[in-house]
Amino acid sequence: MRAVLQRVTRASVRAGGETVGEIACGLVVLLGIARDDTRADAEYLVEKVAALRVFDDAEGRMNRSVADAGGGLLVVSQFTLYGDVRRGRRPSWIDAAPPEVAEPLYELFVAEARARLPSVETGSFRREMEVELVNDGPVTILLDSRKLF
Repeated sequence: MRAVLQRVTRASVRAGGETVGEIACGLVVLLGIARDDTRADAEYLVEKVAALRVFDDAEGRMNRSVADAGGGLLVVSQFTLYGDVRRGRRPSWIDAAPPEVAEPLYELFVAEARARLPSVETGSFRREMEVELVNDGPVTILLDSRKLF
């Protein structure tokens, strides 16, 4: 499971012409799910996201989590994080989970995030979306449940 986190001052996602998720200060989580991901991948990644200290403390150091900062999460499914472009010019999606595998793991990630944080919004799974955000910093972090450091 992969995530691109962006610290934001505000963000929203629209699908079908309507806003389906919106946060003020917080993190946008672009979430990609691989075909062999499991519940353990989702649980590991949500714990990492919730505890990651990427918000400034009183001294200007990144020392606070999204919860410490009173921020929210905007979780957006993004299978394109598993696009493989090592060969040719068109991405291969072979490593991305099919929707029937990805959606339950996406929903699990969101449910676990909601159990840890007071404000969690989402996009719409398997729909074309427009994501608008103001990256704060800019701070962008890449996470991968299979690259345990």
